[in-house]
Amino acid sequence: MLNSFIGTLKVASSLPRLPLRRYSFCLSTMTTPSCPEFKPVEHSGIASISKPDGFKFRLVSYNILAQAYAKSEQFPHSPSPCRKWKTRSQAILNLLKGLEADFLCLQEVDEYDSFYKGNLESHGYASVYIRRSRKKPDGCGIFYKHKNVELILEEKIEYNDLVISVQDETTAPLDTDNDALAVGNEDTEQQDGLTQKDNDGHCGDPNDPRVRLKRDCVGIMAAFKLKDPSQHVVIVANTHLYWDPNWADVKLAQAKYLLARLAQFKILVSHKFECSPSVIVGGDFNSTPGDKVYQYLTSGSSPMGSSVELFEDLPIPMCSFYAHTRGEPPFTNCTPDFTDTLDYILFSPSDAIRPVSYLELPEPESPDVIGGLPNYHHPSDHLPIGAEFEVL
Repeated sequence: MLNSFIGTLKVASSLPRLPLRRYSFCLSTMTTPSCPEFKPVEHSGIASISKPDGFKFRLVSYNILAQAYAKSEQFPHSPSPCRKWKTRSQAILNLLKGLEADFLCLQEVDEYDSFYKGNLESHGYASVYIRRSRKKPDGCGIFYKHKNVELILEEKIEYNDLVISVQDETTAPLDTDNDALAVGNEDTEQQDGLTQKDNDGHCGDPNDPRVRLKRDCVGIMAAFKLKDPSQHVVIVANTHLYWDPNWADVKLAQAKYLLARLAQFKILVSHKFECSPSVIVGGDFNSTPGDKVYQYLTSGSSPMGSSVELFEDLPIPMCSFYAHTRGEPPFTNCTPDFTDTLDYILFSPSDAIRPVSYLELPEPESPDVIGGLPNYHHPSDHLPIGAEFEVL
């Protein structure tokens, strides 16, 4: 199946110019972090009013901004205290506690052993974690309320494994009529406000797919049995895709690999535990609504032109939770140079669960986001997003 990913690397692909929203640099002097609330979804008679409520569970996805990347060079607009570990760590912890989620899908976790694991354990969360490859300091973690859910199986995803898919292709000549593998070294300045928080440190020819695919990005997926009368099994995945807007082909290969691995994991869980699990994915996809990665994840297609090898059918049909319930938020990432939606919660529609509420996000002109993040209200440059489901 891995060989099918190679087609995504043989076309020229770069993200269209993203819209920028400019903000003034007026920053709040308040020191209390904002804690958003869950708002009910309008169901319009989908469920009978006479039917009793089922078991509900909440999932939050949040790029918490690794402390290693909270530098003044990247965030010159942020007050110095908002970048310091002592301030940020407690603000993040208080926010996570206040959200009262059963699952926390956190990205850019770089103080897992020294801070998050122990502190969240003291608030009822167990966890599974994967650190990025090589010397990268951060990773992805799923924290779960062990009194409400039971971990039954987990698998880790290394997107560097995509390199294996091109090992047998290295003796074949590259398609010199196609610039897909060269787009990464064009326009080297940071475009569209998406900044490189860490130094990739990759050496070699970016035209070589073995170099191009080795981005050290990771994901993690786990199966949980809900501790309610239904004993329903839910697969939760968490991921962080590559950041560079000029390397959309790499992000697309990662997205396809993610769903292929999820499909295999779902089959394994179904057979091993004799169940029909629901699938939910949270993450920072570094992709905006309507772009190639988003369209593939939510429909299995990508508008890349007739010269592109067509994708296989989507291994697992997915839809965006916010698009399904209230429309995508105006932004989940907010800095003075770039404000747009990069984070999503995806779920596979089924008769087993239904959305009942979503985590509210601020509007573009909300006082707590003016000037850009992180600030005294929000300890990360991203906002948390959240979904509540009811087991039917």
